[in-house]
Amino acid sequence: MKHETLHLADYIIIAVALAVSLTIGLRFSKGQNSTKKYFVSRGSIPAWAIGMSLMATLISSVTFLAYPGEGFSSNWILLVQGLMVPVILLLMVWFIVPLYREVIGVSTYEYFEKRFGTFARFYSSISFVLTHFSKMGTVFFLLALALANMTNTNTYAIIWIIGLVIIVITLIGGIEAVIWADVVQGFLLIGGGIVSFIILIYSIKGGFPELWHIASINHKNNFGPYTWDFKKLTFIVMAINGVFYAIQKYGTDQTMVQRYLTAKTDKAAIRASIMGVALTVPLWALFMFIGTALFAFYQQNPLPEGIKADAVFPYFIMTRLPTGLVGLILAALISAAISSLGADLNCLSAIGIEDYYKKFRPHKTDEEYLKAGRWIVVLAGLGAILIATLYLLAGDEGALGIVFTLYAIFSGGIAGIFLLGLFSSRANWQGLNIGITVCIIFTAYAFLTSTKIGLGSDKHILLDLGKYNFNQHKYMLGVYSHLVVIVVGYGASLFFPKPILNKNLLFSGWLEAKRAHKRINNTNENQITSITDL
Repeated sequence: MKHETLHLADYIIIAVALAVSLTIGLRFSKGQNSTKKYFVSRGSIPAWAIGMSLMATLISSVTFLAYPGEGFSSNWILLVQGLMVPVILLLMVWFIVPLYREVIGVSTYEYFEKRFGTFARFYSSISFVLTHFSKMGTVFFLLALALANMTNTNTYAIIWIIGLVIIVITLIGGIEAVIWADVVQGFLLIGGGIVSFIILIYSIKGGFPELWHIASINHKNNFGPYTWDFKKLTFIVMAINGVFYAIQKYGTDQTMVQRYLTAKTDKAAIRASIMGVALTVPLWALFMFIGTALFAFYQQNPLPEGIKADAVFPYFIMTRLPTGLVGLILAALISAAISSLGADLNCLSAIGIEDYYKKFRPHKTDEEYLKAGRWIVVLAGLGAILIATLYLLAGDEGALGIVFTLYAIFSGGIAGIFLLGLFSSRANWQGLNIGITVCIIFTAYAFLTSTKIGLGSDKHILLDLGKYNFNQHKYMLGVYSHLVVIVVGYGASLFFPKPILNKNLLFSGWLEAKRAHKRINNTNENQITSITDL
């Protein structure tokens, strides 16, 4: 059933999916007359839609292509990071959501400024920008590469066409258009993943039992190795990395926090967050398992030489799926990119306005800020498109590995700042700034002494210090950077006066307020009982 290219029906389905996304953007273009409406639109979006949006934001073309690629070439070890997310979220969502909804306006990093000063806000927001530009470039790159192979279309043309569609949707519709487009695209993602998996199972001779047998004898269906070796990619490395990833993603990431702010109430925001994770983690697992199924299938049906792991799923789609269904799967793939990138663009715009433009051009009209925000959407979108072109020279490393590595490098101790600010009333801005400085020095040392740069086989370490090179696995870099900020930041704070803080900025303040609220409720209930007895 090999397709040389897409059929007309497939193109129609893809065009309809893009048209629906653009229509949603146009639908919400009216009324986007303030920055609050454009970036937050609080109370106008139901919790279930926000939950779907959170899921669609996290499921990008990285998930759709790189997870199957990783499951095909290795095992499920990179899924361990995602499995840590629900554990951490359930521990912290109850106080994180109310805290942000009370103490910030739009930008997550306003909290960092209120807790530690202006430098902490700039540092954390710059980290967010770098992290998400690297991620956006990867999403564009993977999407364009897959579609180019499937349609015999120029890769750069695809990057620009899809990129411009995403820019337009985000530009005209604001956060409401992004979220409601996510809802539609979320259903496409779920449907595309489930249909692909079912077809794969039925395509394997012997079905699921044979799939599991092949995966077992080839060690594809596990999360190992399980050693305590931090120099290699092991279960413990991914588990520890996953804990800090979850804290940073759900505690400090603008794409998540901005969703909390759109909900009508704290409870609605909490429900949306839990729903988002409840949908996302199974989908991550599904796409990783699709990679395992692809390995089993191609043990029985050998692949042509030269196909990389990240390209195996697209190859299966084009050669094994019927006309129409190919278009549906590709529409889901494109929708995944639109969802993730649209959210990133809106959030980058919010950060640009709240953390920078308003700082350097205060006391301007909201109309000017909104106009500047739209320009930032355009410029950020074009920047991501340009970064994607550079990823074409990324070499043989898997795309998922690239994303995780860049995330570890650019995370820069942000989760450490957040934990220090939330749980320590003794930590102050002076100590934190020292901690950040040490973290930057450590990250630079680790990156320079462990990273090989170059094209093809001509690669060399940037700064070779011999036995003093950083020899831990790169995913541990993100973990160590957070720990450096916590330990050094707290220790250095002891040399400076204890800060005077708003209790609302601390976990202890939230806990105290909750206990006081409970005491009031108990008192009221006792009074009602006494009156009833009389």
